[in-house]
Amino acid sequence: MEKGIADILARAEERSEALDERDLARLVALAPGSDEEAALFAAAYRVKCRMVGRRVSIRGLIEAGNVCAKDCLYCGIRRSNTRLERYSLGADEIVALARRAKGFGYASVVIQSGEIESEAHTAFIEDVLRRISPLDLGVTLSLGEQSEQTYRRWKEAGASRYLLRIETSSPALYARIHPAGHSWRRRRDCIAALGRCGYQVGTGVMCGLPGQTAEDLARDIVFYRDIGAHMIGMGPWLPHHDAPLKREEGGKGLGDPLALGLRMIAATRLFLHDANIAAATALQALAQDGREKGVLAGANVIMPNITDTRYRRAYQLYDGKPCLGENAELCRQCLDRRLEAIGEKILYNERGDSLRFAASRN
Repeated sequence: MEKGIADILARAEERSEALDERDLARLVALAPGSDEEAALFAAAYRVKCRMVGRRVSIRGLIEAGNVCAKDCLYCGIRRSNTRLERYSLGADEIVALARRAKGFGYASVVIQSGEIESEAHTAFIEDVLRRISPLDLGVTLSLGEQSEQTYRRWKEAGASRYLLRIETSSPALYARIHPAGHSWRRRRDCIAALGRCGYQVGTGVMCGLPGQTAEDLARDIVFYRDIGAHMIGMGPWLPHHDAPLKREEGGKGLGDPLALGLRMIAATRLFLHDANIAAATALQALAQDGREKGVLAGANVIMPNITDTRYRRAYQLYDGKPCLGENAELCRQCLDRRLEAIGEKILYNERGDSLRFAASRN
């Protein structure tokens, strides 16, 4: 293994935030299948095990609706996609799914939907949160850009975490993958507002975007620190047949999407030792064992889908989404077996809150 990479990994494993952007860019750009890449994954996994053990936290994913006011050029549920059948779950349905998660031993759920800004939607989510509150679940919201007042209302109603992916920390790259009217600055300001409201703050990026470089991705990892993120949810960018952004336009020289996504997980773990990092569903879209590979590269959170199967085909952000016909019970059993096979254990009946968030409160 190259001496320079060995030195970077040794420093990163010893101390959180020990690397600079140049170091991180070198890790992100390692050749797929190389000894250096294998050493990167091994070092990140050792840090993950040191921080949380050989254990994985679970978030039951509820896809509450695919109505979206945004028109992002990469997304299958973008506003301009007229071929999509839209749906919105009612409050009773969302609460019932939260109860299902509780019954499975999942102590946390994620409520995710397209982005909607209105008083009616704010009040609807507020009501759902108050009805879920007696279940004593950790609740993550992933509902996009909102006013700080809305974020505060939802926090007071019972939400404890919020995931708002920046998608890229580069304003120029952000502008290339969004139409006019979409503001990188506003998205960044919303993430900052979540911190002021007391959430465990989650963000993340897409890896392999058109024109994206290893240096861009290194800056993304530093952005996580600078914005005060406690949770990271990121994955490979995958195209959707009804979205304008196509695969042939994708990032150059960064290797295949799966390997790149895994290197980003590993590099992020080595930079932010105590963050919660998800093994994204997009990894499983690229390889049947993609989520397990994500865990072995340093991730410690998995989000199995508990949405009713009749809705899942209508919530496809990218092509190839896995488990469209697998119900939540089958998914739970499968996940148990898969993680056991790599020596990992699911943390049932534990919320798995971010250690980084706890440290920031001390």
